[in-house]
Amino acid sequence: MPEHVFGYIDWIPRHREFQFSPCYKRSLPATERYIHGEASLLSVSNPIKDQTSNGLPEAIVLREGLSSISQRSYGRLPSVFHGFRLGQQLAFHFRELCSVVACKIRSKLARFLHRFWTTLQGSSKDIGWLQRTKTLPCLVDGTNRFKELLHDVRNGMHRLPNTLVYLFIPGLFSNHSPLYFVNTKRIFSKMGLTCHIAKIHSEASVEKNARELKLYIEELYWGSGKQVLLLGHSKGGVDAAAALSLYWSELKGKVAGLALVQSPYGGTPIASDILREGQIADKETRRIMELIICKLIKGDIRALEDLTYDKRRDFISKHRLPVDELPIISFHTEASTAPTMLATLSRVAHAELLPWLPLPRRFLSASEYAESLLASLKLPVVVPASAAMAVSALHLRLRYGERSDGLVTRRDAEVPGSVVVRPERRLDHAWMVHSTLRKDRAEADATQMCEALMAMLVEIGRKKCC
Repeated sequence: MPEHVFGYIDWIPRHREFQFSPCYKRSLPATERYIHGEASLLSVSNPIKDQTSNGLPEAIVLREGLSSISQRSYGRLPSVFHGFRLGQQLAFHFRELCSVVACKIRSKLARFLHRFWTTLQGSSKDIGWLQRTKTLPCLVDGTNRFKELLHDVRNGMHRLPNTLVYLFIPGLFSNHSPLYFVNTKRIFSKMGLTCHIAKIHSEASVEKNARELKLYIEELYWGSGKQVLLLGHSKGGVDAAAALSLYWSELKGKVAGLALVQSPYGGTPIASDILREGQIADKETRRIMELIICKLIKGDIRALEDLTYDKRRDFISKHRLPVDELPIISFHTEASTAPTMLATLSRVAHAELLPWLPLPRRFLSASEYAESLLASLKLPVVVPASAAMAVSALHLRLRYGERSDGLVTRRDAEVPGSVVVRPERRLDHAWMVHSTLRKDRAEADATQMCEALMAMLVEIGRKKCC
């Protein structure tokens, strides 16, 4: 403690001396501190100098001691202050570092929570957006009339005229399914009707296919002189509707009607949940889909992207579908989620084989023999499409509470201003174009339903003309 006290007395001059009063003898008297420039020395009453045992005056000894203490203490002050300033700077930089780290942690946590919430929310706010838009035209229920027409078709009453050309537009990935609409076209041709399956790249964008369909319809119209009646399944219905929306001024009078069968006109949660930006692993999922569609299938990622809710909302807001000038039907179903559907197989192709045994020709006519011979040369290629649709429909029902055919919800398949057909029969998304190995003779098949839908279009068109 004395060192700290005397360490700050560095202002004591060397030429000053201390004198002691004789009344205090050899003890330090009460003195007056001399401030620089105010007096010449610290004065006392008696100027007698006492001698130490070494022969030096006691005042000189005290002066030299104080000076030595002052020099040692004053030498340590700069290092103390330097250490204090260094510690202060380290603390300041440490505080800034902690602030930056905390800011980054908060930012990453906020982004993760946003991605987590976006993934969890999914398409819950998008499903059925068409029905919530008040400015769009109202729907007309035509389910009962469809049932009547279907009953007549099953009883052999065919109403389709041969004054039209019937064009089927396949959906997504149809280029890799050789039997897409093939059976329906074959039966229509047997009835003497002019029928075609649109040759488009099903994995192309909606606008590109709309352009190709416009050219295809004009070619059929100018080649036959007949109006074209359209039936599009899945994305094929969206492509056909886009062609009418974009090129109606050129197609007016050439098209007799459009039936959208299980088409995601408003979008589909499957495409939106796969390609939604801002959700967990969105970039990785998109890269996987680009690899599958672009590299393996040689398609365009926009074929799937155009079916998302954002793309459909943007397209519909910009391009109007002529529902008041053209008969349009929306047909949608609900897939069965029964456990028996897991064992259902759908025929998507066939493999040609050589006949192993001769067929008994005497029991068959010439045409029946030829048909059975061709059938014996084909081995069906089957996939569990109905099982996959059942699992997907169950997923959409549990996550969003929506009924669907496995890919398209019922509310998103209804075109505003159209005549809606809502059959009660449980049919998945692939049933309309891929027949199952297990056929129910008591129920109508896909070809009969397509015929009833087109007959209904012809009927609605006649009413509009009247």
